[in-house]
Amino acid sequence: MGLNVDNIKKLREETGAGILEVKETLAKFDGDYAKALEDLMSKASAKAAKKSDREIKDGLVYSYIHGTGKVGALVLMGCETDFVAKTDDFTNLCKDVAMQVCTGDYDNVEQILQDPFIKDSSKTVQSLINDVVAKLGENITLLEFKKLSVN
Repeated sequence: MGLNVDNIKKLREETGAGILEVKETLAKFDGDYAKALEDLMSKASAKAAKKSDREIKDGLVYSYIHGTGKVGALVLMGCETDFVAKTDDFTNLCKDVAMQVCTGDYDNVEQILQDPFIKDSSKTVQSLINDVVAKLGENITLLEFKKLSVN
């Protein structure tokens, strides 16, 4: 079976894997996109674990106010460099985590990380972060959060 160029592009965007790794993985699974994605994401988790010991030296304080204006969150996401902190992928991660904070009553960071992600319940918040770590190649950590609500 020939490899679909659109699938190669999409897998590269979703996983941050190199073109050769994506092609080999698709070939391994006879072009099955879902199986290739699952395999690449499991490799991404392993890559994230290897980077978890690296020192956090930069990051962003990100604020999110829900559309009603009744609830909002501040999150402090750490990363290794200002280069990564300025990327769209990192900013989007900060927004997703801040939205997650608005949805629940969390006592600590560990609770958030273990919770199912609001946009895709097949993932945890930690696996969402791991995906971005694999794509950007740096350690990324949720350091702190604060939820504010009117009620």
